[in-house]
Amino acid sequence: MDNKDRLYIIIPAYNEEANIRQVVDDWYKVVDVRSGDSRLVVVNDGSKDGTLNVLKDMQADRPKLTVLDKENGGHGSTILYGYKYALEHDAEYVFQTDSDGQTFASEFNEFWEDRTRYDMLIGHRNHREDGFSRIVVTKVLKFVIKMCFHVSVTDANTPYRLMNAAVLKEEIAFVPDDFFLSNVLLTVLFTKHLRRIRYIPITFRPRQGGVNSINLKRIFKIGRQSLKDFKELNKKI
Repeated sequence: MDNKDRLYIIIPAYNEEANIRQVVDDWYKVVDVRSGDSRLVVVNDGSKDGTLNVLKDMQADRPKLTVLDKENGGHGSTILYGYKYALEHDAEYVFQTDSDGQTFASEFNEFWEDRTRYDMLIGHRNHREDGFSRIVVTKVLKFVIKMCFHVSVTDANTPYRLMNAAVLKEEIAFVPDDFFLSNVLLTVLFTKHLRRIRYIPITFRPRQGGVNSINLKRIFKIGRQSLKDFKELNKKI
């Protein structure tokens, strides 16, 4: 088996002991049938529960599972940590999803089949099942992006995206290391710089276990700060 189309799947994890075993089992199957150097990379973001122990246990008989452990820094910085690891290890394609079990590995093939035609393939959560408040947040975010960056995006923050690594390497240079909405900014960058993007409808079910660490109060706090950050970043990109 050669190393063509080397795929790195990046999954950030924070206090996901209830979900992580099933999520790894589902997504490991995707890398297991790819080239010899493809990897499933789970980045533990300083979890306080048993997430890391579960991952280390699973790593014993899964040679394509890489577990990274870092201090807690939030979702955005953890994703960036994983992306940079993939780029440093010569990934050709980088895919990201989350560890809460809301997405399906079975829907990945449509993305993979179109990988050479687009720089980013991103899931469109057109029928979300994770609550009305999250739908509102997505619509507000779309409006804020239009206002700040003057671009239209279909679904900026979807944790289901396949990216050409060479293009990601160019665009990630514009993203601050500690930026919380890293995926949002990357979607904006790919759009603003006229990269080839396709949105594909995906299933987005409710969280499968555990507790969401992001509540509405925190979402609005992040939103206020992001509005300020977006205005400043638009001057640089």
